Amino acid sequence: MSGGEARQWPGQSLAEGAAGIALLHLERGDFDRARALIDRAVSGGVSVAANASLFYGAPALEFVLSAAAAQGLAVPALSTVQAATDRIVTARLEAAADRRSRGELPNLSEFDLIRGLAGLGGLLLARGPETPQLADVLSYLVDLTRPIRDGGEELPGWWVPTGPNGKPTKEFPGGHGNNGMAHGVAGPLALLALAMRAGVEVAGHREAIERVTAWLAVWQRPYWVTREKIRTRQVSTASARPSWCYGALGLARAEQLAALALGDRTAAAAAENAAYAALMDPHVRGLTVDDSLCHGWAGLIATAAAIAEDCPEPTFLAEPIAALTDELSAANAPAKGFLEGSAGTALALHRVNNAPATGWGRALLID
Repeated sequence: MSGGEARQWPGQSLAEGAAGIALLHLERGDFDRARALIDRAVSGGVSVAANASLFYGAPALEFVLSAAAAQGLAVPALSTVQAATDRIVTARLEAAADRRSRGELPNLSEFDLIRGLAGLGGLLLARGPETPQLADVLSYLVDLTRPIRDGGEELPGWWVPTGPNGKPTKEFPGGHGNNGMAHGVAGPLALLALAMRAGVEVAGHREAIERVTAWLAVWQRPYWVTREKIRTRQVSTASARPSWCYGALGLARAEQLAALALGDRTAAAAAENAAYAALMDPHVRGLTVDDSLCHGWAGLIATAAAIAEDCPEPTFLAEPIAALTDELSAANAPAKGFLEGSAGTALALHRVNNAPATGWGRALLID
């Protein structure tokens, strides 16, 4: 394990490196190729630095090794990597507590799925509901949903002081509230819901889910919300790309999971209908222009398949899934990569007719 400065070893990136590509070969049962890719991913060391997350470093390696274990492979290094993940989670929670004590707003990387505690919490939940630190992460996310006051205005607790790129920008004076699955509050919502469905509940858990779903009921259209929009109640009606990372499909899955966790079949049906409407609208579907899991056809397929599995009628989304599969099969997949490359597109196509053996959808918090 390597700490210290945030060195870069691309291979251990779950998003685009060898670690993520190994998931495809594990899913297909090609264990020799998977092992070779895992060896490549860790050849320069495994990061436990400040940038380690579900998609990079020791936690990313844990995710892949756990997928290997799910296939019955011996992975003696798993416990060592899990211990490293635990140290990372502890450091992240302590940093968040320090930030709160200073009265500062969070950064996206503190809590989001890709880089933050929502993704790390998903990794802990995948170990099992009794996992140490899982309750601490969930309690942190519950606290994150509580309203705050900043500059004399009431804002949601996940409001960040920057633009979506993590930097102050004139386009986002006073920061923004991010709604997306990858970088916004839909990721924490999905984790809170998945945990409750697995029987893990902390103080304020239900109320936190209700707060976020109430926010999204008003503000789910834009990818993010500015202070000016809140002041003027400017709710966007413009069509947007229906992607996993930011768009209608990711939000629909998070809202469906939340409704199911709360036992609200009516709200779950509304989320399912929203997904169906987005996928059946040629204009909205036409806003998707690439193959990737993150924001392309593959992400629509994987997310729609997950939504369908929780519908009372499993064939509810069969028509749009078939159409999406045709689109993806006819497209030219970009090279390599899990989140934005051909490994992810292949996994999405594989899922259409095969239940995931490795639980790879947990990396997207759709399962």
